[in-house]
Amino acid sequence: MSQTNFLIGRGELLTTEIKGPKRKPGKAQVYTLAVAQRRLTPQFTSVAEALDTLPEQACPGDFGIARLTMNPSFIARSFFPVAMLRSVGLESVGSRTVKVTPDGWTRKGQPQECTTTELFVAGKRPSFRNLTAWANEVEADSNEALDLTHIERFAAFAPSDRIQSLGNKKDHFFEVGIHLLPDEDAQFVQQAFSRFAKKSDVKVYSELAFRAGNLWFVPVQGKQDNIRQLANFVFVRIIRPMPKLRSLRPTSRQPKRSGAITIGCTLPTEQPLSSEPKVAVLDGGLPKHHLIAPWLRSYRVLDENAANDPDGPDHGLAVTSAFLFGPIQPNGHAQRPYAYVDHLRVLDKDADTEDPLELFRTLGLVEEVLLSRQYQFVNLSLGPDLPIEDTEVHAWTSVIDELLSDGDTLMTIAVGNNGNMDRLSGNARVQVPADCVNALAVGATNHVDESWVRASYSAIGPGRSPGVVKPDLMAFGGDGDKYFHALSSGKTPSLTPLLGTSFASPYLLRSAVGIRATLGTDLSPLAIKALLVHSANPANRDKRHDKREVGWGKVPDDLMKVISCPPGVARVVYQGELKPGKYLRASLPLPPKGLNGNIRLRVTFCYASPTDPQDAAAYTKAGLEVTFRPNDKKVKAGKADAATKVFFEMKQYATEEERRSDLGKWETVLHSEKTMRGSSLDNPVFDIHYNARQAGAKAKSPEMIRYALIITVEAPKHADLYNDILRAYARTLVPIQPQVSLPIRV
Repeated sequence: MSQTNFLIGRGELLTTEIKGPKRKPGKAQVYTLAVAQRRLTPQFTSVAEALDTLPEQACPGDFGIARLTMNPSFIARSFFPVAMLRSVGLESVGSRTVKVTPDGWTRKGQPQECTTTELFVAGKRPSFRNLTAWANEVEADSNEALDLTHIERFAAFAPSDRIQSLGNKKDHFFEVGIHLLPDEDAQFVQQAFSRFAKKSDVKVYSELAFRAGNLWFVPVQGKQDNIRQLANFVFVRIIRPMPKLRSLRPTSRQPKRSGAITIGCTLPTEQPLSSEPKVAVLDGGLPKHHLIAPWLRSYRVLDENAANDPDGPDHGLAVTSAFLFGPIQPNGHAQRPYAYVDHLRVLDKDADTEDPLELFRTLGLVEEVLLSRQYQFVNLSLGPDLPIEDTEVHAWTSVIDELLSDGDTLMTIAVGNNGNMDRLSGNARVQVPADCVNALAVGATNHVDESWVRASYSAIGPGRSPGVVKPDLMAFGGDGDKYFHALSSGKTPSLTPLLGTSFASPYLLRSAVGIRATLGTDLSPLAIKALLVHSANPANRDKRHDKREVGWGKVPDDLMKVISCPPGVARVVYQGELKPGKYLRASLPLPPKGLNGNIRLRVTFCYASPTDPQDAAAYTKAGLEVTFRPNDKKVKAGKADAATKVFFEMKQYATEEERRSDLGKWETVLHSEKTMRGSSLDNPVFDIHYNARQAGAKAKSPEMIRYALIITVEAPKHADLYNDILRAYARTLVPIQPQVSLPIRV
């Protein structure tokens, strides 16, 4: 029996800070100053006139908000119009992506419709009135003049533009997103909105509101005509009908027939593999009678004054069963749990039918759990019945992403069971909050084996940019006649056949916790996230799947394939922190004599990022530029560093026009693999540059961020690659050995 080679750790000791390269000069201009003045001054005048028509109560403090659209050639962080906004007394309070056909661009050929950034700019109404005079007097060749030439259009933010939809005539509950001023007391806007709403005969439930970044999400109740009047309030960003929570009823299950045979199983008798991981399942509670007590650390009802949702306890038990045991074979033996689990009931009452405000109450309970910082691993198999959209970030996503931005918690989120709905309308896209960039969004496959495909109901991508690759990962959830069998309520072991991403998500979390239980605390939750992405397979035995359907792919059900290295393979883990604006060089460990034949290099970067919820167009505040230098002997004349080779291609993250900007660098997961000649590698390195932004512009005082990097070298002609690397780096690298006794593998 051969010895198992586990992951190689301490790769971060192979990193060093380096001096960054010189930045390239700016690109050619689209509009001259004279052309920009001629184009924009009538628009400035029109906006000022529109703001002057609004009543005083709609413009507290005499503030107004307008929409500034950047030319698509100038949407990178470096082109943010800081100088102009400062000069005219305006400030950006948010942004979103929009489609425009510009009058000009830096590319060849006639301009075509493409994506760009629209800023919401706020200021006193006199500032808007002075814009025309300012534009005509701005000094040529100044930074302010340069900013002016980068603007495509300037328009009023009309009340009708703030209303996404009013739903049907029966809808009287709405959620409102409101801009807050970054440097002002939030109560200034909040109280003014409450007064304006009261005058409009709209009830505001401010006790259920959430603040995320500089957005305030608040539920309101009123007649539709009154809601239209509410849209006149200048700080309103969006008004939409209050969505329902997803139904807890499975997508499909075998019908219960009178006299139907009960499906039994045998539960394990052992304790979990480890008592160290702290795990929480946030769901609908547990039934009175269940058999998971030996592995249940605690059960808490977060709102003791509320009753159970009728479907909540059965759903909660099935989700918790999926985490503890995975899919259980009918009449078979359930797998040993990796860890104990806490079940926290965050969903109660008739959440999907009775209480339109339950959406916000449930989010409040989820927030309470994440704020407690008690758990390293969390599963959420519920959320709004709302497909994501590209222009706005929802309260659920904003709140959860902010609480996960430190990288200390790995959260799995079910993407939703709406994947068989209409694709063109966007109704099949992953549901909120599966668009979180700091969580793992999990879709469902139809099989456990290598013939798997996406389950027909599993929601699809793409996600919003950044966060384009959604779902992140796939796990078995059942489809057709292949059910996910989970424990039923009762005093004897019995199974219920189920289908749904609700069960795929905790099943994937089981793998994450299995890694922690096996290898101990040497791997952070962020490194485990990176390792899961790194090990995912986007293809079955017959074909490669569409990334929009399966994300990075399906994680192996056999955990040893994730944490061990077969002959000819070495997998190295790097973990650490990145300083804003600095460059870090990560060296790839190779045997002293190099590699022969063709090799495959697989690389995954994951980092936790703070977010700007009000800036859908610049949501993540941290971004990485990663440069691959395969051979330090190949240095071009006049260059200080070795030649580069593209490793992470932006086409997998962005559309063609987005790739011309810097959007790809703001993705929190970068993953790719390349096949190359082993002889082409000589002291190969990845240079990592951490960019920081705030509200779409350069950040003033950015934070350090955590990162995890996984590098796998596969060299079929170098069977002892693993040990050769460890011998060569004996003072630096070490195997990450299991902290528990594992079953003997034959």
